[in-house]
Amino acid sequence: MATRQGAALDRKKLMADPIMVTTIVVLIAFLTLFILYPLAILLVDSFYAPDQGGFTLSIFQRILAMKSFRTAITNTLKVGFLVGIASTLIGLLFAYVEVYVKVRTKFMGGLFQVVSMLPVVSPPFVLSLSMIMLFGKAGIITRHLLHIYDNNVYGFWGIAIVQTLTFFPVCYMMLKGLLKNIDPSLEEAARDMGAGRWKVFTSVTLPLILPGLGNAFLVTFIESIADFANPMIIGGSYDTLATSIYLQITGAYDKEGAAAMAVVLLCITLLMFFVQKYYLEAKTAATLTGKASRARMLIEDKSVTRPLTLLCSLMAIFVVMMYICVPFGALFRTWGRDFHLTTKWFGLVFSRYKGFKAFKDSFLLSLVASPLTALLSMIISYLVVKKKFKAKGFIEAVSMLAMAVPGTVLGIGYIRGFSSGVFHTGFLQGLYGSAAILIIVFVVRSLPTGARSGISALRQIDKSIEESAYDMGADSLTVFMTVTLPLIKDSFLSGLVTAFVRSITAISAIILLVTPEFLLITVQINEFAEKGSYGIACAFATILIAITYGSVLLMNLVMKYFGTSRKLKEED
Repeated sequence: MATRQGAALDRKKLMADPIMVTTIVVLIAFLTLFILYPLAILLVDSFYAPDQGGFTLSIFQRILAMKSFRTAITNTLKVGFLVGIASTLIGLLFAYVEVYVKVRTKFMGGLFQVVSMLPVVSPPFVLSLSMIMLFGKAGIITRHLLHIYDNNVYGFWGIAIVQTLTFFPVCYMMLKGLLKNIDPSLEEAARDMGAGRWKVFTSVTLPLILPGLGNAFLVTFIESIADFANPMIIGGSYDTLATSIYLQITGAYDKEGAAAMAVVLLCITLLMFFVQKYYLEAKTAATLTGKASRARMLIEDKSVTRPLTLLCSLMAIFVVMMYICVPFGALFRTWGRDFHLTTKWFGLVFSRYKGFKAFKDSFLLSLVASPLTALLSMIISYLVVKKKFKAKGFIEAVSMLAMAVPGTVLGIGYIRGFSSGVFHTGFLQGLYGSAAILIIVFVVRSLPTGARSGISALRQIDKSIEESAYDMGADSLTVFMTVTLPLIKDSFLSGLVTAFVRSITAISAIILLVTPEFLLITVQINEFAEKGSYGIACAFATILIAITYGSVLLMNLVMKYFGTSRKLKEED
């Protein structure tokens, strides 16, 4: 009863705060207009045909009758399952070695950090370029070292290997946190009873992290089936759903068919997302209820440490080599034939291929989108964690929904929603084809990551800190700007740079929305890679990686000297 009265009192206070009410209304309008509306338009396009009298299933019947589309569904699921399983297993291996195994050199720790960061700061298709240049018909390894002249790197195995190398660091970061949270006393009790290390792992450790493994698998599976860039570059004739949607709208000019295909892909990702979000995450939280109570005794047995460390080192070095291949691809005169060093590709980027415009457009659009994303993420986090109102569940669910929507699906939704939908005329008439729609896409795509980070940070702040500010007469805006935001500025800065990196390296949604008025780096890289102009593609990619990596280093420097963590360390 007291809880109900307290909630009613909180809602009453909220309604008396005009700034907070306005923020909630604007936020709901934004989420509805730019996330729910495009997806609703896709559903309408898929089921509604005016020339056939309204509601119909004929569009779905037409695309399902296409053998190429049925093949694309099968291909997508095959790749998704293989990449999900392989990424989870490799991620578990890396996480287990870092948490449980005593590594005698700092080299491994540094290597693990580099491997975990590289997929974040690089464009999504860099490894596809590297795979072609190393293992293709003119590849250094296949042609020049192994003298294999007809190696075909394109297709199922090419996509699967590249996606696994791209996504396994995500699983590694997720599983590392789970393994650290296991109480060592549980495993040591089994060891004291005579169980061997393998028995302890299979009977104690594995059951505890099983929901987390499922969580990691589904996250990777969703990322894999939603991936557009890698299948587009290294897929060859092996079609996936993401590439089929793109080709249906750009090649066949079939907007209704593309919308129906997008709905099929969306249904698969949403199903997996809801299982991962509302079932497996809850199971993981219930199994691992807190941090380890004391330090873990690391494994020092050489029969265990040597093979595991060697395996992880070789794999990590291979991944780093794949990324290093890109700048070398930009420095060789002709890849596969003439390996004399040259800077001509970098020169051509700026002299012939409008590199300055591409970097300026990408940089400015991302620079505008990143603070908007970071601020919006913190506002959503603040409302979800600190306030009680009826629309709170709606705001949290819709903001997280964008995580499950593949980029190509969102791009189709924006095309249908803002070029020929309800808002193709009126106050949003000029939105389609403008810089604003690209910025909005960047914001929507990065919003879930920032919101999750903000929610985690805010849950660690005692409510009484903000209540004291309210008691002194401060309004909600003042409390948020002067009390809450300074306490979570590490998360804010992290969200800011993450949003910038995700925006400047994005391709799947914006490739369908970008107009000739704007040149974006990722679109240029994709275009030259498809043409086989790997020198130019690598030059663009190398500069982009330098920008994104520099942004992350700058963020770490700022957080080191101005973040809350430094102050807390000094107080301790």
